[in-house]
Amino acid sequence: MNKKRYQIISKEIIANDIVSMWINAPDIADKSAAGQFVSVYCDDKSALLPRPISICDTDGKGGLRLVFKIVGKGTKELSDKNAGDGVDILGPLGNGFGEAFDKIKDMDHPDIAFVGGGVGIPPMLISSKSIKGQKNIILGYRDVTFMNEDFSEYGNVFISTEDGSAGVKGNVIDCITKNNLSPDVILACGPLPMLKGIKKYSEENNITAFVSLEEKMACGIGACLACVCKSNETDSHSMVKNKRICKDGPVFDVKEVDFT
Repeated sequence: MNKKRYQIISKEIIANDIVSMWINAPDIADKSAAGQFVSVYCDDKSALLPRPISICDTDGKGGLRLVFKIVGKGTKELSDKNAGDGVDILGPLGNGFGEAFDKIKDMDHPDIAFVGGGVGIPPMLISSKSIKGQKNIILGYRDVTFMNEDFSEYGNVFISTEDGSAGVKGNVIDCITKNNLSPDVILACGPLPMLKGIKKYSEENNITAFVSLEEKMACGIGACLACVCKSNETDSHSMVKNKRICKDGPVFDVKEVDFT
């Protein structure tokens, strides 16, 4: 797998510092699975490391959608690009929600909760459209909402905001409980405090849960050990109790990871 140059189809600012970008990348889009990511490279050669960005969606015609937040030099450079510009990308990378989908297919009419928080919301779009079933989609925001309308055709959408400006005031767990949802399985992506809450909630209620971890990465292919998380098993590569988020993940059975 080598990085290649692809052409941007369109760009849209969909919320404060949140950018939606469609890219013509058929070889990546055709191979992408829910929960995977790509490494996006800067043209500025002083920015050596690529930026990992979750795959938000594909359109079946070679289009790859990335939705990201402008948080630093690399994402700012990407956000300044427009339709027709080129961008260097390596992907698709990582293990996605394949194991979770296999378990769901073995369940009898499961109630599935797709939970996204902040910049963990975009990858839940391709995830929620990738499997059939009773689906509730819980989206957690700090304040300004984005993308919630994109999910409406794939399940029942519930919203929480920290300031109470939309939906339930509170976090995604508050949203689940206040809407009397009773999921059999949870698939989640978001900031670490949210994922810790998902782990606690799933363990207390005996719910199968898979989480996609967000982390800064270097190589993106599992060689450098810059993006490890604590695990309950010894890793065959490093021989210590950790997992490489870019290679072993970013999606894990929540029982595998140790958030302490």
